[in-house]
Amino acid sequence: MSEELDLRGLKCPLPAMLARKYLATLPAGESIWVLASDPLAVVDIPHMCSQEGHAMIESKTAPDHHRFLIRRGPT
Repeated sequence: MSEELDLRGLKCPLPAMLARKYLATLPAGESIWVLASDPLAVVDIPHMCSQEGHAMIESKTAPDHHRFLIRRGPT
């Protein structure tokens, strides 16, 4: 089971910045669910993953937030 990083209620760019910071603490290959309620997170978080070399495994939209399953990249 993957951990959850709950960033609901924060406005972009904070969810992407905090997700980046948290992912840096994980070992390569580890996965985490990131929860965010800001509508711009659907753009910012995948973009952050692409820039940092992380894999976006899954993206789900709930009525009040988005869920992203991210696997930490090798860097």
